[in-house]
Amino acid sequence: MHLIKPSQDILSTSAEIPDCIPHQSCLATSAQKRCRTAYHGCGGALASRPALRHTRRSPVPHNFGTPSPLEALRVGARRASPPRPLWEPPTRVSCKGRDALMDAMPAFDQLQLRFVDHIQWRYEVIRPLVLFEDRTATQRAAETHTHPETVCKLARRFEHQGMLGLFPEHTEVTRARPGPPIPAIVVEELTRLKALYQGFGYRELARILHYTCNEHIDDKTVKKLWHQIPLPIQGELPFGLSPCQPDRSQTRRQVLHLYAQGWSKGSISAFLHVSRPTVTLWIRRFEAEHWSGLADKSRAPTAPVRKVWLPLMIEVYHLQKRHPDAGRFRLWSLLDREDISVRTVGRVMALNKQVYQDIPHVARQRQKKPPHPHPYKASYPHQYWFIDGRQMDFALDGVKWWSFMLFDGYSRAMLAGAVAPFEASWVTLMVLYTACLRYGTPDYLISDSGGAFTSHEVQAVLKRLQIAPNPIVSTQGESYKNLMETHFNVQRRLYDYQFSLTQTPAELEQAHQAFLQIYNTTAHEGLLKEGFQPPVPLQVLGEAKGRLYTLEDLSRRFSRAVFPRTTNQYGCVTLHSYHCYVEAGLPQTRVLLWVYGEQLRAVLDHVVLAAYQCRDDWRTQKVIDIRDGVFYPTRFASLQGALIPVTPHASLVLYRPKAPGRRGHRSVPTPHLWLFELIHTA
Repeated sequence: MHLIKPSQDILSTSAEIPDCIPHQSCLATSAQKRCRTAYHGCGGALASRPALRHTRRSPVPHNFGTPSPLEALRVGARRASPPRPLWEPPTRVSCKGRDALMDAMPAFDQLQLRFVDHIQWRYEVIRPLVLFEDRTATQRAAETHTHPETVCKLARRFEHQGMLGLFPEHTEVTRARPGPPIPAIVVEELTRLKALYQGFGYRELARILHYTCNEHIDDKTVKKLWHQIPLPIQGELPFGLSPCQPDRSQTRRQVLHLYAQGWSKGSISAFLHVSRPTVTLWIRRFEAEHWSGLADKSRAPTAPVRKVWLPLMIEVYHLQKRHPDAGRFRLWSLLDREDISVRTVGRVMALNKQVYQDIPHVARQRQKKPPHPHPYKASYPHQYWFIDGRQMDFALDGVKWWSFMLFDGYSRAMLAGAVAPFEASWVTLMVLYTACLRYGTPDYLISDSGGAFTSHEVQAVLKRLQIAPNPIVSTQGESYKNLMETHFNVQRRLYDYQFSLTQTPAELEQAHQAFLQIYNTTAHEGLLKEGFQPPVPLQVLGEAKGRLYTLEDLSRRFSRAVFPRTTNQYGCVTLHSYHCYVEAGLPQTRVLLWVYGEQLRAVLDHVVLAAYQCRDDWRTQKVIDIRDGVFYPTRFASLQGALIPVTPHASLVLYRPKAPGRRGHRSVPTPHLWLFELIHTA
């Protein structure tokens, strides 16, 4: 058997193909044989009940079932009267009137009144052309009130495809489903289920059909039927949803009823608006206790057991007085009782601390003091500067580096900062020098009592800059006075992870400068509470400056600590007749030479470029004996690189002594000029 269906299932109907047998007088012609052969050879099953599925691109002929204007004139019908469908019975007339009406109509119009399918109409249009060949397509079009191209097209399709050519276009021929037909009860049940809920699975539907209709239907067949059935209008449900049920036990009975019919727990949960764990609980309770398990039960414990009595609390109280620092586990072990848990002992201990005030180390209820203003609350920019150092939580090559930052108390802006492998006074002076060079000097400098901030070198520089130092003592509870403590927590939470990803000192220094930039250009909570708009540190600071010094005056006040120098074309500098290498990638660049103790360091933008050993001659106020250079990889290194890398063992320091002055005219020959004196450093 063959079924005929289109590629797009839009409308589904079932009809029988009528026996379009030609007239008996034409049975002996050859054209009739071709017609019969084409009719019965188009699949051998067109006389059965195929499923016809029409598409919008294959409409029924526009004049099918409607009398044409010519026909209306012949029968005397009015144009304003509505057309009469083919399936409605004609108006009752007398036998004489009917015969007269039929005699007045042409043969095709009389036959058209008896058509029940558009296939019959198409076949009758082309039948004289195919069987008799006694007229042209134009003549037949005039007889049937059809366009000549339509007649020719139907004739060609009939010659090529047989009776299949008379069916609508875009029609496919597929074999029918093998096996017995689908029972009507199955279709009715699927229609009812589709009206109730559309979230079923196909295997679930097959199980429901087996339980309710006692029919074994494959899930693939169920899928086809489910999509073929149109969505019906949902009627009144046999039972309401769970939130609408006044009796909770009735809802639980509905759950069991649906579960017995084959519904899954997920479908029951979605259909009745009940959570899936609740559905599972009701099914489990029914399996264990039958119908009595569906009744409401109290959630209160049936037999509560009290484990804490007054004797036990007193015993724990005495243990707390004897061992005030012991925890709950230690007291539980001292009690040596297995009927109570460690958590129970902990709750008893907490209750005893609230009841008994004589237990040692119990916090007393004290009145909260009203908040007072900060002792170093700044009233204008650069009034108070805060400086401090923090040892970071990660190690770089096994060494935990330090972060030094200087902070303005009015605008909360980070004025300068640097990183170093240890806490030293020269780092403090370098940070202070950078901030004073950019913003001037403040009135006060707040720091802790660390040696890097209270050394003689730092105190001497502060005295020459007329900055009043205010060291605080952390051991006396004065840590809150240094606002840098709080901002180090900001650094820890915001950027410590980025610091831990660095691998070299240069990467660490770049990350540190990136943190300062992000902090200074984003909102600050303290500024927001004080009413600054916008609460951004750099915008609050604006163009405010402290006491400004010229570069020469500032360098003089940092004397014996910093020496500004400009490198030559090879990246070398000269200090007190010593010619030493700094960085080849920085020609004609101004750098700072910091001298602290026996160390000479070349610094640019808080980055240490090179370090040398030296001695500070206090008699001549000069740096002498510069030797043993150490060079660090930085971001300022030359991209071209050096043919022979500079190492500490191969480093040379050139000393150029000054020629002695002339005391008077002498007749002795003039000696040769002094050249560079080569000093071997390794």
